[in-house]
Amino acid sequence: MEFAFVFPGQGSQSVGMVKELSESFSIVKECYQEASDAIDVDLWRMVQEGPAEDLNQTQNTQPVMLAASDSISKIWADSTERNATIMAGHSFGEVSAFTCAGAMTFHNATILARRRGEFMQNAVAAGTGAMAAVLGLEDQALDELCQSISVDGAVIEAVNYNAPGQVVVAGHSEAVDKLIDLAKEQGAKRALKLPVSVPAHSSLMKPAAEKFAGALAEVEFDLPTVSIIQNATLAAPQNTDELTSALQAQLHSPVRWVDTIATIKQAGATCLIEMGPGKVLSGLHKRIDKSLKSVCVCDNKSLETALKIIEE
Repeated sequence: MEFAFVFPGQGSQSVGMVKELSESFSIVKECYQEASDAIDVDLWRMVQEGPAEDLNQTQNTQPVMLAASDSISKIWADSTERNATIMAGHSFGEVSAFTCAGAMTFHNATILARRRGEFMQNAVAAGTGAMAAVLGLEDQALDELCQSISVDGAVIEAVNYNAPGQVVVAGHSEAVDKLIDLAKEQGAKRALKLPVSVPAHSSLMKPAAEKFAGALAEVEFDLPTVSIIQNATLAAPQNTDELTSALQAQLHSPVRWVDTIATIKQAGATCLIEMGPGKVLSGLHKRIDKSLKSVCVCDNKSLETALKIIEE
């Protein structure tokens, strides 16, 4: 069986995550210690004790998710010689994917994750940006609704095409609130704000992307050992310039996850293994393509399940 690794981004974090794995595999706390030392923040304490408000701050969430995914990838490598034939990361998860595939060191990736989060956090004033998930509206109807609200300087855009009938919007907080109300009036099954502190992947992130370009230029990259489908291009980079350019563009470009999964399937993968906590992507995959098997590796039982599936 050919399988893909997919890496979750913001929104999958929670207080207490990866605790069970840490009790069985010492590499979990070792990864968090290395990440904490790199940015001088006690990430493990934040993950295990909270508060959630601190964990959900973008500059904290990104290195926390990187450490979770990297440690799970190392557990996988110690458990089997079987490796993914293709990878992708959802939003920030793309940074995790490149790290786990050897495109940069974990130390450098942690610093990059922290700076990426800081650039995003500082791109808009606190409280002025937001994101929301909308379920049950057609993509075109939601796009038109965003356009109708985006007047007089207000910005709201569809930024994550996560699954059929499940799209995330981002922009100014007041515009997001207005869209939530209008989407429900137009028949959306659900419309709710997400636990993130910035309007990721919207045009409001262009100042952050410009600063992120400078941070990327300071990191030494190699091509990954496995092809990684990038959010902004729906293609694997052919050189490191393409890699970093797409990582920069990703900050203000939509995440086309439905198309990403279709690309992975076309490449021959029949199983998707989510390398990180939360099970968010596994839930999306059931809505995108039921012919693909999908499992999240987030605790001992799910690790055992995933290892059995790949041997079928």
